[in-house]
Amino acid sequence: MSENRTNGLRRAARFAGAGAAAAVAIGLMSTGAANADTFVPLPDGQKVSPSGTVTITRTGERAIVSPSMSANGAGRTAWVSGNAVAEVTETPEGDPGPNNGPANNPGTNNSSTHGSSVLTTGYIVGCQVAIGEDAVSAGVSAGVSLSDAKVGGSIGLNLGPGQVEFVLLDYKDIKKAGTYQIQYQDIQIGVEGCAGYAQARAYTVVEIIGDHYSKTTLYGQPFSIG
Repeated sequence: MSENRTNGLRRAARFAGAGAAAAVAIGLMSTGAANADTFVPLPDGQKVSPSGTVTITRTGERAIVSPSMSANGAGRTAWVSGNAVAEVTETPEGDPGPNNGPANNPGTNNSSTHGSSVLTTGYIVGCQVAIGEDAVSAGVSAGVSLSDAKVGGSIGLNLGPGQVEFVLLDYKDIKKAGTYQIQYQDIQIGVEGCAGYAQARAYTVVEIIGDHYSKTTLYGQPFSIG
């Protein structure tokens, strides 16, 4: 091979390498790698009550997790989206009584029957607690709801180690048999004060009042908030 041809191949290889490096850099910038956001797809789920009169389905659940802008290691944010549907074939009919709000007692899943059957959905958020079903009734602090946030679509929590908090996104009264839906998109849940790891887990509850009271709960898959 001639010297000229060899030098040409070397120059081409250098240019190709530089082009590949540039392509990688552009790809990283286009995906927002500098922001370190993490997209978390979550599986669909379904729960049927023992009586067969209630079917809860959750679809399209996802989360986008970001570190705190303060970069202090104790804060992070999750934007959550999903769709919760309850199919109810049997419930007492009538107008609801006064709403006494979520009871927030251990094991209540941030829900409370108030004169009619009810569908509630939200998230359980914990600091240095694995949100298994055995942890749902442990370390509960005062719950919050989306209406408490004052700023639409944004909820702030201050959690210490071992604390678990219920975040109520929405509820609907079930006045008669039928299909009821709660859909939410990019609701912001911010966690501060948690120096350890944080987890979250969706919950959806249907309480049916009457002589045959029942409570059916569908939990989502736990996911890390960092």
